[in-house]
Amino acid sequence: MEMFSMWLTVAVFVFALLASAVKVLREYERAVVFTLGRFWKVKGPGLIIIIPVVQSMERVDLRTLVMDVPSQDVISRDNVSVKVNAVLYFRVIDPEKAIINVERYLEATSQLAQTTLRSVLGQHELDEMLSERDRLNDDIQRILDVQTEAWGIKVANVEIKHVDIDESMVRAIARQAEAERQRRAKVIHAEGELQAAEKLVQAGTLLGGDPRAIQLRYMQTLTEIAGEKTSTIVFPMPMDLIEAFSKGKDRPG
Repeated sequence: MEMFSMWLTVAVFVFALLASAVKVLREYERAVVFTLGRFWKVKGPGLIIIIPVVQSMERVDLRTLVMDVPSQDVISRDNVSVKVNAVLYFRVIDPEKAIINVERYLEATSQLAQTTLRSVLGQHELDEMLSERDRLNDDIQRILDVQTEAWGIKVANVEIKHVDIDESMVRAIARQAEAERQRRAKVIHAEGELQAAEKLVQAGTLLGGDPRAIQLRYMQTLTEIAGEKTSTIVFPMPMDLIEAFSKGKDRPG
């Protein structure tokens, strides 16, 4: 009976040892295997064997990970305080580097993304943050990708989600936008006056070239005024027109 119990204990121990040695990795997982503390190889996916006690492993997920970058306080180049948050898309492309070269690569990437977000946005003015997000996203993505390359991580995309501005600054921006619209309206009006003046000068030059032209123009204006059915018409009579009539009367019949 004692012999049977001993063999049963040994069998259970061997079964548990074999069970702990067998690992199953999914298609998107890899195992970084260490033998007596030294890196051996990257294994997976599928069924792998890990020698208990002698070997150990770290699982690494190769899927694209989505990380939310918490809201960061940023001082823009024109000294405006804003809160900015973003979302980061990245994945592990080298499991060996992700485990060996950095401790907790997820936390390291998150901290690096936060500092890079503050650093890059702090070099730009508020107008650029609001109107040039695509360019800023590309700049942040490129910087992160270069710095995380040594960790075996590929940063695929960075998207700035929200730029929160203080209420007083929102009112100031609204006043600035209104002033800008008024400035454009005045410029457009001045350009219209300039073009009208140029056309009037051209018309005056053409009409002044022949006295008969100005006479015809006055007659046409009289016709237009008479058609409005007004009770009183005040119309200036040019001296040139009077002189033309007087000269016509002085001529011998």
